[in-house]
Amino acid sequence: MKAIVSIIMGSTSDLKVMEKAAQFFDEMEIPFGMNALSAHRTPEAVEIFAKNAEADGIKVIIAGAGMAAHLPGVIASMTAVPVIGVPINASLDGMDALLAIVQMPPGIPVATVGINGALNAAILAGQMLATGDSEMMNKMKNYKEGLKQKIVKANEELTRVQYRFKTN
Repeated sequence: MKAIVSIIMGSTSDLKVMEKAAQFFDEMEIPFGMNALSAHRTPEAVEIFAKNAEADGIKVIIAGAGMAAHLPGVIASMTAVPVIGVPINASLDGMDALLAIVQMPPGIPVATVGINGALNAAILAGQMLATGDSEMMNKMKNYKEGLKQKIVKANEELTRVQYRFKTN
């Protein structure tokens, strides 16, 4: 099995957030790799990873980072493989990371999800992969249908919740 998605985090302290992406890929049976690489502490390793991602068969990269949050942009600057940035709440409620990731210069796009939004990053990666894969598209459609069913079930459960002035 060869990875087609890479989950990259600045350090293993980000695993608590980034593991939501890993769990989604497991559920969807999408082969992925997971590594800790730091734009500031291991810039050479980041460069090697980014410049070899396409040749290694990687189709989408999810990069999570907090604070200065340069990792997603640095990776995006060295590859044509799509990069999805996950701002991690490490300081300033994650706003510093969000702004660092989303404010990329022209020509170096990084798709950016919400703070600690690794699950949404994984879903977006799945949707990107699905554009050329009908089996993956069906998995994504089924996943989204499952989300609808959770709300239907929640509303059914809410009908059993009683309050004196509740009318439904």
